[in-house]
Amino acid sequence: MRHAILGAGGVGGTMGACLAHVVETVTLVVRPETLVTQPSTIELISPFGTWTAAVEWRASVPAVDVLWLAVKATQLESALRSIPDAGSVGAFVPLLNGVDHVAMLRSRFSAERVIPATIGGEMERVGVGRFVHASPFLVLNVSGRGRELLGSVLDRLRGLGLTCNFMDNETTLMWSKMAYLAPFALTTTAFNETVGEVMAGADTCRQLESCVRETCAAAVAEGAKVDADAIIAMTKTAPPGMRSSMQKDVNNGRTPELDAIGGAVVRAAKRHGLKVPTTEELMARIERRCGERKAS
Repeated sequence: MRHAILGAGGVGGTMGACLAHVVETVTLVVRPETLVTQPSTIELISPFGTWTAAVEWRASVPAVDVLWLAVKATQLESALRSIPDAGSVGAFVPLLNGVDHVAMLRSRFSAERVIPATIGGEMERVGVGRFVHASPFLVLNVSGRGRELLGSVLDRLRGLGLTCNFMDNETTLMWSKMAYLAPFALTTTAFNETVGEVMAGADTCRQLESCVRETCAAAVAEGAKVDADAIIAMTKTAPPGMRSSMQKDVNNGRTPELDAIGGAVVRAAKRHGLKVPTTEELMARIERRCGERKAS
């Protein structure tokens, strides 16, 4: 099967290395000006093992069976311009953070060809063609509509150590990640602490738990099945040194996915007349941090 991955950051590089390692044909799509610096093989360092994999690099999306969208939400619109012929793509599998991108992609490419998915784990690009998956878990959840197309691929990825699931309720699929991600990303970024440091502080832990409950309330109102207590318990078992990608973005002066993550929670809450004061305060704190960085 022919795969292309739009975006070669931590998520895209990790997925590309995993797919190529299980003998899938993989093309990584990057900006034209970066093509000359890309190596013919990429390296992934993971708790599951360390390996190199051969990939192709291109500046535009070729004809493929599956296009995995692994760009930041802030980059999605510009990245889609690298698809010269959307008709040559069999299926689109977005791995973006947030929930709002699914409707946008379906309005552009049709509902039948967009297969929502989420990925969970700490992944980072550490050099040209070098990627690190640092967390002891890597979870790929895919809409049940992708079973026929991706069933055998996910079977092989499980053989590497990934946890892969198909989920028929797409609302639960998307909000299950958001209910964990939004509180984790917002608190670690707002206070610039690891998740272990957030959980160890009385006030920061209280805010994380409050944000979980607010996000879950919005998710349930949207029709998802999520359990706030279970998510809080899962967060407490996370590797204490884990940092969020939003935290890394702010610390490195990049635009964070604040609207796609926190903004989506606020918008969903407002649709159902719910209040999310902790989420809004964490977002405001992050905006102040970003402003201070720009001023300095």
